[in-house]
Amino acid sequence: MRLAFERPDPSALVEPIEARVRRWRPTIQYLSQTEVHVYALAIAASVLLSFFPFLIVMLTLLRDVFHFPAAERALVLALGDYFPGDLGAFIIRNLTKVNHGRFQVTSVILLLFTANGIFEPLEVALNRAWGVTQNRSYLKNQILSLVLIVVCGGLALGSVLLTAFNQSFVADEYGTRAIPSWVSTTVFRLAAIPITVLSLTIMYWVLPNRRVPIRRVVPAATMVGVGMEALKYLFLFAWPWLNRKFANEYGPFQYSVSIMVFGMMTAFLVLAGAEWSARLAGGDERALQAGDRPTRLGQIVSWD
Repeated sequence: MRLAFERPDPSALVEPIEARVRRWRPTIQYLSQTEVHVYALAIAASVLLSFFPFLIVMLTLLRDVFHFPAAERALVLALGDYFPGDLGAFIIRNLTKVNHGRFQVTSVILLLFTANGIFEPLEVALNRAWGVTQNRSYLKNQILSLVLIVVCGGLALGSVLLTAFNQSFVADEYGTRAIPSWVSTTVFRLAAIPITVLSLTIMYWVLPNRRVPIRRVVPAATMVGVGMEALKYLFLFAWPWLNRKFANEYGPFQYSVSIMVFGMMTAFLVLAGAEWSARLAGGDERALQAGDRPTRLGQIVSWD
């Protein structure tokens, strides 16, 4: 008895790969533009300037307003989880070793001024991705940025408070040894992803100077949120080599450069999500004009 096997058609194997490359080619071309690199660098620089004032404000609120020591420990846990090795220890040590006072007005002013610098280039970049040529006025941009600072900062603070409340409740009911350290870390990681996705959804939806269909920004925000988590682990994996490299090349500025590089990579990811969501909506608009059905949620549509 002889068995006959059919040789698979090579084109059937090549087509899916070519289709994936064709789908992602516009995003790669978008990220290779010079102005996108300028946007990412501006966002990363503003992140560097606003990062520590934001931590001081959050720590002051947890310590002197909410009087919640468990939330302080949750904040330290988050920093240790997000930033690897010496970098995380450096940030935690400098954040907690000093009594920052009952209310740091200077830190709040610095936070508002520098965090506005994050949303200003981000709005311009999102407008370009959506094909908007007219940006908001400087005053309107600053007001909107202030609202986003409060909303996104409140979400981050709420995530820390929720994690701390859960830990405190279990510790009071079942004892402090009832929660292993890996459980606390896992709970915070699981809570951080939806908060990140929600913050990205709000930014993608509100920042462009036009009406944006929210059904198109949700899949992009979800993909970028998961991608940011993957980028964090990639950064953790590469940290020993990066730490040695930055220490040799930048000396006392190695930690600042580390935050800058991580912020720039995250900015590229956020901008890629903006281009993807705009491309989805653009495909729907062309389909409606042609009398076809809109594309399904999450399907990538090429400009071609």
